[in-house]
Amino acid sequence: MSTNSNTTINTLKAHLAINVSNVEQSIEFYKKLFGIEPLKVRTGYAKFDVANPPLNFTLNQVPFDGSGALSHLGIQVATSGDVIAMRDAWKENGLVPREEMQTTCCYALQDKAWVNDPDGNEWEVFVVLEDNLSEEVQASADKTCCVPTFTNIDGKPQEVATACC
Repeated sequence: MSTNSNTTINTLKAHLAINVSNVEQSIEFYKKLFGIEPLKVRTGYAKFDVANPPLNFTLNQVPFDGSGALSHLGIQVATSGDVIAMRDAWKENGLVPREEMQTTCCYALQDKAWVNDPDGNEWEVFVVLEDNLSEEVQASADKTCCVPTFTNIDGKPQEVATACC
């Protein structure tokens, strides 16, 4: 990472903390999502030290009042094969992924797979196949980009309202 003054900052990894309604339930989900055990677990708190992509990811149990400002979370990968491999790993871990292949979203052609955590936070794994599409191409695409059209309720996909990014 660099600053405007040409100073290089050696960052270790990004940090993401999310609020959850039940830390134990969320730990089980995120163990399956990331394929690792949490590094630290305390009452109402868990920390995952994800190696790839480098991420300090924490769960904080708080009183839950529904959806917040968070739209969705994602992991960008290098190839469509990586999307499929991640989707397959999620399936093997008992999650129920949904696919959006060859979809136009955020002015780019992408392949994606989605899962949602116990609190409804949507996670996508995606690859950008073609970037910087024109406004005309984006306008003619589905208006629900960046948000999956289905969520899992009791393990069954259900259609949800969506909004474009």
